[in-house]
Amino acid sequence: MAIAHLTLIGKPGCHLCDDARDVVGSVVAKLTDDASAPTITLEERSILDDADLHERYFEDIPVLLINGKMHNYWRIDPVRLRTALLEVS
Repeated sequence: MAIAHLTLIGKPGCHLCDDARDVVGSVVAKLTDDASAPTITLEERSILDDADLHERYFEDIPVLLINGKMHNYWRIDPVRLRTALLEVS
């Protein structure tokens, strides 16, 4: 079975980060009953807790990684995310 590890990078008080969290949560919830979907895990990281993340992403948050690779930043498109998750093998 395929695994999709999502990492949402942001910071507290960021309205775009809150929007991204909602989109990711909604897409993941809708895929839970889809037999073709991978097993999905979600980790949230704050740029305030990690100097390396801050240096790398502070201008781009929120950032969503799928299995360590950049999927998108600023605004997460639910259709694009769903498609990407279903293509994880």
